[in-house]
Amino acid sequence: MNSTFKPEGRITRRKYLWMFMIFYFINILCLLLIWDSFQTESWMIFYGAGVALIASISILMVQAIKRLHDIGLDWKYAFYLLIPPPINFIGFIWLAAKKGQKGENQYGPDPRKTDIV
Repeated sequence: MNSTFKPEGRITRRKYLWMFMIFYFINILCLLLIWDSFQTESWMIFYGAGVALIASISILMVQAIKRLHDIGLDWKYAFYLLIPPPINFIGFIWLAAKKGQKGENQYGPDPRKTDIV
C-alpha cells in the first residue's frame, strides 16, 4: 500500500475525494485561525496555524500528484493547482471527477484493484 506522504503511485477517485474534503476543510480552518489570531495578535496561534496550513497544502498536492498519475499525466500539472481560488478548486474537483486509466500505466498498477478504500 502506498504512503499518504509519498507522491508515487496512483489513487482512486474515492480516496482522493475523501482526502480532498478532509484537508481542504483543514485549510479553511487554518485560514480562519490565521485571520483571527492576526486580528488579536496571538502570534503563537498565528504561526502554529501557518505551519498546519503549509502541511495540509503539501498533503493535498501529494494526493493531486497521485491522481494525475492515475489519469496518466505528469506531476508537473500539479503546479496549476497552486493558482489561487477559485481556479485551484476547479482543478481539484476535475481531478475528483476524471476517470483514471484502466489497468497498469507507467506510474503503477490500477489502484481500483489494490486500494482498500
